[in-house]
Amino acid sequence: MAVNRTPILKRCRSLGLDPTYLGIDKKSNRQLRRSSRKVSEYGMQLREKQKAKFIYGVLEKPFRNYYKKADRMKGQTGENLMALLETRLDNVIFRLAFARTRQEARQIVDHKFVTVNGKVVNIPSYQVKPGDVIEIKEARKTSQRMKDILEATNGRAVPAWLECDPEALKGTVKEVPARDMIDVPVDEMFIVELYSK
Repeated sequence: MAVNRTPILKRCRSLGLDPTYLGIDKKSNRQLRRSSRKVSEYGMQLREKQKAKFIYGVLEKPFRNYYKKADRMKGQTGENLMALLETRLDNVIFRLAFARTRQEARQIVDHKFVTVNGKVVNIPSYQVKPGDVIEIKEARKTSQRMKDILEATNGRAVPAWLECDPEALKGTVKEVPARDMIDVPVDEMFIVELYSK
């Protein structure tokens, strides 16, 4: 499987991104020195796409497939794309504060910690739907790892489109998130312009 080995803080710096969007509370002390050249329109579009791919941990081919799917759906393509990325199972686990970082959320799903509507799902890109109940498996609820995670994420705000019961390690998807419910610093219109060329 393709894995990007570039250090996370280095990529955050190059994309002008705050590491907190990935669940990382470290800050880089280094300053990014850019040449004073003006960024072209294509450069801006590419940066927005790279930002979205990096935040959600999606590679180019699946990202393109998300775009095609969003384009076929009713409504605005950019908003549909953000909603599809936001309703990935690994992202929902991160949003419910059952993982410290997005990478950890992906690992938790991979390691079969998570059930959706009572069935174990180990596919991070699984699309959740309104009404789905996401829960940490009974056997894993008392594990030291989950206790550490809950201690670290205590107080993290859960978005309005999700309902969370931290005691039972359970969450419900209330609705598909609208764009104003998604606090990701990505201008999806640039991505749409890039792909529609």
